[in-house]
Amino acid sequence: MKVSFIDLQSQYYSIKKEIDDSIQRVLHDTAFSAGPYVKEFETNFAIKHNAKFCIGVNSGTAALHASLMALGIGVGDEVIVPTNTFFATPEAVSLVGATPVFIDCELEYANINTELIEKAVTSKTKAIIAVHLYGQSAKIDIINNIAKKYNIFFIEDAAQAHLAEFNGSPIGTAGDCSCFSFYCGKNLGAYGEGGAVLTNDENLYNKIMMIRDHGSSIKYHHEVIGHNYRMAGIQGAILNVKLKYLEDWTNKRRKNADIYKAHLNVCSEICLPYEMQGAKHVYHLFVIKAENRDELAQYLLNKQIYTGLHYPIPCHLQKAYNFLGYKVGDMPISEKLSKEILSLPMSEQLEEDQIIYVANNIKEFYA
Repeated sequence: MKVSFIDLQSQYYSIKKEIDDSIQRVLHDTAFSAGPYVKEFETNFAIKHNAKFCIGVNSGTAALHASLMALGIGVGDEVIVPTNTFFATPEAVSLVGATPVFIDCELEYANINTELIEKAVTSKTKAIIAVHLYGQSAKIDIINNIAKKYNIFFIEDAAQAHLAEFNGSPIGTAGDCSCFSFYCGKNLGAYGEGGAVLTNDENLYNKIMMIRDHGSSIKYHHEVIGHNYRMAGIQGAILNVKLKYLEDWTNKRRKNADIYKAHLNVCSEICLPYEMQGAKHVYHLFVIKAENRDELAQYLLNKQIYTGLHYPIPCHLQKAYNFLGYKVGDMPISEKLSKEILSLPMSEQLEEDQIIYVANNIKEFYA
């Protein structure tokens, strides 16, 4: 049996007519860049997350970069970020000329360790970026309190956490803004690239809207230096179709996670993902900690079970950040996890017999 890491083809065929029709409407209306289909998606996505404003952009990285620009963060400033995240999180900080200050993660949930944040605050600190890693919220109540205490901005990197919840409310509005990715493999994925920023701050909304369009709110009148970060009309139309299914798809992912746990909880050589009290995990990724991780991954690959590694090198040890002077041992939890974590196949298209096949092969490997 072949088990793909994520089956985007099956997902497409499950809603093919609606997707094809939406693309045809964009072609018919020649609404290719931003426009009405992006606006419709922005409105609906904001509603789903109880946010006042949504700005569609062309990637999650653009969402982070534009947000930092709009908040006035730049050269000489510091931004606290987790080291256990995708490179785009600190990269956006570097793109505005600021310095990322890396923080280790929690062992249980792999999110930023809130007990370490205050120790990293200096007179140069202008913001904290918390990542809702793998689809589970960070401790946004604690982080928000720290941000208010030191009068610094709080940005949620929600690239992996569409419809995730914390204490009964959707993530996305705890801080000054939240940044989403719609890369094709995400829980809500475009057919290519896409991203969005959510905020309840109208002034910030207007700034980001200008930044995504060359610093312009009126054509050919440029108030600030911006970027070409507009979302494509076709992507907006596709995302608007898929958004209707996101709640059901999320429930299916959570159900699949429960099936994994039921069949793997007897395997002492692995550690299953924890759900934090008060958090609704949307399982963008189903990440286990495994003994002999690399050997297990190869064994599963030989059985046509495709896994992933998120992430094999913590950001503070990436070559691009050698100039910051971090060294092995500075972030012991993230470094430990990077040698143990393994992402198992996970999507709403995954069937129970496939999950059982994966689980049985993991148990056979250790047996």
